[in-house]
Amino acid sequence: MDSMDEVEALRRAAERCETPCGDGAVVWQRWGPNGGNPVLLLHGGSGSWTHWVRNIAALAQAGHAVWVPDLPGFGDSAAPPDGHDADALPAWLERGLSALIGPQPLDLVGFSLGGLVAGLWADAVPARAARVVLVGSPGLSAELLPPLDLQRWDLLPVGAASQAAHRHNLLQLMLANEASATELAVTLHAHNVERDRLRRRRLMLTDALVPILPRLHCPVHGLWGAQDVLYRHRLPLIRQVLSSAPGFQSLELLPDAGHWVQFEAADAFNAALARALSAPAG
Repeated sequence: MDSMDEVEALRRAAERCETPCGDGAVVWQRWGPNGGNPVLLLHGGSGSWTHWVRNIAALAQAGHAVWVPDLPGFGDSAAPPDGHDADALPAWLERGLSALIGPQPLDLVGFSLGGLVAGLWADAVPARAARVVLVGSPGLSAELLPPLDLQRWDLLPVGAASQAAHRHNLLQLMLANEASATELAVTLHAHNVERDRLRRRRLMLTDALVPILPRLHCPVHGLWGAQDVLYRHRLPLIRQVLSSAPGFQSLELLPDAGHWVQFEAADAFNAALARALSAPAG
């Protein structure tokens, strides 16, 4: 997956659904066989379903029914009327998924903000989560990290200057390697951050998952880029916190990949996710 033409072809191959969210809708897309084992992918902050463009096909080809919403307040989905942070999202997602597939448990795979949402959701509705896979999730510590050198793209004219700012920000937060900041990565990132309507969120700066994980009895897995800017100087913390979950099963650190690990190291990530999703529940 290297071009916007390929992204558009992937989008056209999806079944598109909408469920209520306040006065608007949550937009869902689904790939894969109707009877496949369902897996739900939750994107990160300032993102959309396109955070998963290099992973959807592998899951669908493995026989999964792949559900990917634009989280409320991001992408094409309406903002939630009752909050502006991760804790406002699970109820709308649960309402929507109940309408789409009923009470069936499924695998929740959450990237970054989506990992925080997955943990909150599995805690609130334990019967929904067959397993939880956290990918570069915040919420494991309230330790304040040094501020990142991010540039204001919104004050720049649309064009080369704003694209350069988006590329700079990608390399500060999302990607570990210059070569990973491709034209596709920059284009997707720019389109996503420009549609972020939940910019006052703060839970990701807390240890919100720390009290939740000991209450999760479903299998819990972690997938992280070893160069994730949020954790690369404190990698032992990830296992320390995740292992507090009674169902903790595995943690894989993918070398030479940053926060957006499923894009930057897609092949290795897809193999690691397949291992997590096929692991026995015991």
